[in-house]
Order: sequence, then structure tokens, then C-alpha cells
Amino acid sequence: MIFVTVGTQLPFDRLIQAVDEWAGDQRETNVFAQTGAGTYQPSHISSSEFLGVSDFNSRVENADLLISHAGMGSIITAMENSKPIVLIPRLAKFGEHRNDHQLATVSKFRKLSNVFVAENETELPNVIKQALASQVSYVQDELASRRALISSISSFIGAPEPIPAAQLRRTV
Repeated sequence: MIFVTVGTQLPFDRLIQAVDEWAGDQRETNVFAQTGAGTYQPSHISSSEFLGVSDFNSRVENADLLISHAGMGSIITAMENSKPIVLIPRLAKFGEHRNDHQLATVSKFRKLSNVFVAENETELPNVIKQALASQVSYVQDELASRRALISSISSFIGAPEPIPAAQLRRTV
């Protein structure tokens, strides 16, 4: 599932329309968008103007990919949840923000392996494709890194290797 969020302050119709048009060509892809109070009404994706905290968190947790404006809250949420994120900056020339500070944000964060940047809506389909293709290797690398870290710490403190969660489950 792909979860699109525009944040809570301003609508971002350009992003919602671009994702909606992309989804129209990707019939098998499940996309849900938190749209804000925009005027564009998507026809190929499910959406809601605003979400409560628990619904938002659940959608992030269940998403394979996040797509968002280049807001720090969205970026931090993706990082905290180890989710790949596609960013498209809001631009002042379209009345999407007061200034173009999101261009500076994407220039810094695009260097991270789990952040993908579309400079504009035309680039968005290819960037989404790239992000979805890279997701599998990122998750595998992330899990391998966590296991290696746990093993290293366990060895350092002289603790036995942790028991896999599947072995901890008791049958009733």
C-alpha cells in the first residue's frame, strides 16, 4: 500500500493529482491519500482530507511507501518507521507555500538511501517506480544491520544470542 500525505497545514493538489493520474495507470496498486482541504478530487485513489493520529499511524505502519511534500514531520515519520519516502517539494510560484524552503530540504535529504526526490510532478512516476524497486533491498539491508548490531552488542556484553521472536511465542 502507498500512503500519500500532504501534512496538516496546506493542501497540495499538484501532488494529489499527479499521484491520482499515476494510480490510474497502475490498477493493481493500492493508494490512500490524506489530501488536506484541497480542491482536487481524486478518482483513482482512496482519500480523506484529514486523519486522526491513530489512523495516520496505522496507515504509515502498513504502507510499503510514503509519498509526501518535503515537510520535516513527514520525513521524520518515514525515518522513524523505516519506510521509503518519495518527496516532491511545494513551490511558492504555485501558491503551495510562502517560500521555496522545501527545495533546500530535498537537496539535503536526497542523499539518504531511503529518500527519493521528484523535482516536479512529471518526474513522479519514475521516482515512484525507483522507490518501489529499491524497497526490498532496503528492508533486507535494514534487517541484516539490526541483526548484526544486536549480535555485536550481545557479544560485547557477554550475553547469549537473542532468541528469535517466533521461538518466544507460547502455544495455549
